[in-house]
Amino acid sequence: MLENIAFPLRAAKKLSRAEAKERAQHYLDKVGLAQFADAYPHTLSGGMKQRVAIARALAMQPRVLLMDEPFAALDALTRRKMQEELLRLWEEVRFTLLFVTHSIEEALIVGNRILLLSPHPGRVRAELNSHQYTQDSFGRSDFQHRVAQIHRLLFEEAESKQ
Repeated sequence: MLENIAFPLRAAKKLSRAEAKERAQHYLDKVGLAQFADAYPHTLSGGMKQRVAIARALAMQPRVLLMDEPFAALDALTRRKMQEELLRLWEEVRFTLLFVTHSIEEALIVGNRILLLSPHPGRVRAELNSHQYTQDSFGRSDFQHRVAQIHRLLFEEAESKQ
């Protein structure tokens, strides 16, 4: 796995072999797979492969990172850990993140600016700000109220058209 993460860094001629391996190890640690540095891809679960892909993307330290359902294949505990780690990395590096998710709760926790899209054709139905929520917000009444509001925005209009 370490070589898979270091490869794009070397191919882009961004870093020396040693620097690429060091950065790859750093991001492998960040996604909780340090002990699998020498594993072959076919030996990993789907969720582990997804975490390697996230580590590879983050290792490139992009100014803009596009993530489409990056945590969908992960179990609930790993998903939460990866959300926290992604937010920590964002605080450190301050890259632009375009994060697509079907989870209202995940959008509120990971997002700052949330765009709700309509079904086909995808149009912006609403734009919301979500700066105030963290992983600890789940039990709060204002968080649950916001989830319900988004659910209504997404589904009530669709139900009324049927």
